[in-house]
Amino acid sequence: MRAAYETLSLPLAAGAVHDDAHSDNLIKATDGTVVLIDLERFAFGPPETDLAVIAIEHSLGWGTRAEYNQFAERYGFDVLTWEGYPVLRDINELKMTTWLMQNVSEDKAIAREFRNRLFCLQNPDAPRRWRAF
Repeated sequence: MRAAYETLSLPLAAGAVHDDAHSDNLIKATDGTVVLIDLERFAFGPPETDLAVIAIEHSLGWGTRAEYNQFAERYGFDVLTWEGYPVLRDINELKMTTWLMQNVSEDKAIAREFRNRLFCLQNPDAPRRWRAF
């Protein structure tokens, strides 16, 4: 994955990236303002990395296709149509699995989900039926 990442031609200009961009890291204030939280990995880098996380969530069914399409339209870039997306998807799926791995002793459902994700990583053509945690 590292070698594949190093060969990517990133189409977007570097900028602020969250590195854990997903809907659970948003808080809506009473006035309707949306605030981004969980900033410990905030950095300057390729925005494609954040966009890939959002695309993965939607491809897993954690949001609707219409929501994703609206997001990509408003952002002005659909990472799913970029040839480098599979590399970022694979990297993020590994991150999502290893993050869950550290919690397997907490709950049987987490342990089952970890085994499911590990199976999917070992079998790339297997359907992704991942639960959100």
